[in-house]
Amino acid sequence: MKNIFLIILGLIIIASVYVFNGKSMAKEDTNMDKKVLVAYFSATGTTKQVAQNLAAAINADIYEIKPKVPYTNADLDWTNKNSRSTVEMDDHNSRPEIVDDGFSTDSYDTIFLGFPIWWYIAPTVVNTFLEAHDFTNKKIILFATSGGSGFGTTVENLKKSVSASTQIKEGKLFNNHPTKEELKKWTEGVL
Repeated sequence: MKNIFLIILGLIIIASVYVFNGKSMAKEDTNMDKKVLVAYFSATGTTKQVAQNLAAAINADIYEIKPKVPYTNADLDWTNKNSRSTVEMDDHNSRPEIVDDGFSTDSYDTIFLGFPIWWYIAPTVVNTFLEAHDFTNKKIILFATSGGSGFGTTVENLKKSVSASTQIKEGKLFNNHPTKEELKKWTEGVL
């Protein structure tokens, strides 16, 4: 009788270990399915360089937000009240068209979203990108480049372009060219 009890107890322990390991393995598999995306808009190449280094540092996929009509130097002349960028930024409802290349954000849980700061917010082409995709229940971490402006009201402005369940976090402003090591260290605190 005592031997039968020990055998049953042993089987229960083995079954428990098997079930526990199965659950933890399934959890690990789920975490492995989660993917990180670095999406960015860059008018002059500065943000592109940071985005490429960030994607390489954290082994993430990368996607460039491309306006259907690329910005020229004249378009970016912020001192000209009639330049394209000035006109777009004066109208927060402006939505410059982006290239529709069939890209989908469906398989990503966390998105690092980069752009230059224009007039203390993200360029409106970034709103176009957010409105073109479903970011429900996703986490968006912002990074930006700037010659001197801060994030200003960027987060509030971008939240208008996503569902209420989307988390948008102000990340980091880069005024220099961070190394891959610096970028990786920064992401460890926000992922």
